[in-house]
Order: sequence, then structure tokens, then C-alpha cells
Amino acid sequence: MRGDTVVGVRVCFAKRGRVRFISHRDVARAFERAFRIVRLPLAFTEGFAPRPRMSLGPALPLGYESDAEYLDVGLTDEVDLERLGDEVSAALPEGIDLTGAAFLHPRARSLQEVITAAAYRVEAVPGDGRPAPTPAEVADWVQVVLEADEVVGVRRRKGNEVVDDLRPAIRHLAVVSTTPDDRNGKGVELQLEVSTQPRGVRPGEILAALGPGLAEGRVLRTDQWVERDGARLMPLDADTRLRAEMRAS
Repeated sequence: MRGDTVVGVRVCFAKRGRVRFISHRDVARAFERAFRIVRLPLAFTEGFAPRPRMSLGPALPLGYESDAEYLDVGLTDEVDLERLGDEVSAALPEGIDLTGAAFLHPRARSLQEVITAAAYRVEAVPGDGRPAPTPAEVADWVQVVLEADEVVGVRRRKGNEVVDDLRPAIRHLAVVSTTPDDRNGKGVELQLEVSTQPRGVRPGEILAALGPGLAEGRVLRTDQWVERDGARLMPLDADTRLRAEMRAS
């Protein structure tokens, strides 16, 4: 680096398996530790307690898996992006793997600001001791939701339950398959896309409003997007340059 320039790097990573039970904050700590282990030239904030210049995208709820998580980190010099993937993945907990990286343009906005949509594969399973719904029943419930002007659901905000209209956040919802569920026979897998701005909505909140006794089974976040001028971009293609792809182990 020359002068006070900070080199921004955006990484994409997967979070699979038992590591899905570590929190958003713990993921940040794991990356900070991994960056220190591989001796990345980290840039630090100013002030009394300097911290690495690092920020994650929208939080992944505890227990969810993902193939599309993102993190921005500031460095004091450029690095080999492909080598970065191998070295950092080896220093991270099992189940977290870098799958891509790119240098950021100097004026790039934060992930929290620019990501506007997310997609999920959601396993809907019976809850409250109810029998498993058939795919046809769930498809009927989905159609009702998509045709509704308002979908009233209960959400948690700062530890409190509030009633809210979830419909504006639902962009796409469809039944895609049935899945094995050891507890109650079969679950039903849904494909879901939601808005993350002005605030996000969790798949479980939509399931609860969808049909009686539905609960979350496995949830996988498959994509996140940045939308500008009618175009939809992956975060590694928004405000970035010199992109490198990696393969998760």
C-alpha cells in the first residue's frame, strides 16, 4: 500500500454442516482469527480500540446453512486472491469455505447497504404433532399467499413479538419437491425469494403464516443479490474488479 489507501477485498463463502450452529458474531470472530493466522496485511480502524476493517453481509439466522455468504475486509496491500482462498479456508472452522473473492473499488458501499434480495431452499416440516401436509396442500397454501394483498405474520424484533404484513417481502414462493423427514415422514421443499430492504424477513416467519403447524427443517441460503438499474448482480460482481473463483472442500 502507498499512503493511507485501504485495499478492499470481498469474499464469498459457504457455511455448511454443524458450523451452521455458530452465530453471526462468532463467524466474524472466526474470520478475524483466520486472517491473523495467515498473516493477511489487515487494515485497522482508528481510535482507542482499533479493530480489523471487516464487515459481514446480512446475518444468516442460527441453524441455517448457506452457499452465498459475503464478507468485506480492508487490507494494507493487494494479495493473491486464489492463494487467499486456500490459506484462509484451511484456517477456518470445518464447514466454512471461501468460494470466491474480488478486489473492491475504492468507493464501494457496504454489503448491508447494497444487498436487496436473498433466495432460500426451505424444508417445511410438520410441527405441533400434526400430520405431514402433502405437497398439493402446501402448493394450495402457497397460491393463497401469492394471491393475497396482505399476509399477517408474527416477527421478532429486538426480542419482542410484533404482528406485521409479510407480503411485501415475498418475491417468489413455490413448492419444488418432497424431502425425507425422519420425524414425521416427509417434508416439503420450497423455493423462496425475499427482499432484504428495508428490513429482512426469515423463512420461518413465512412458513408460520403459510399453513397450520408448519415448521422449518433444513434451510439453505442459495443466493444474495445486488439490484441496480433493472440489473441483478451477485455481490462479487457489484463494485468489484479482478474476481477469482474457488472450490469449497
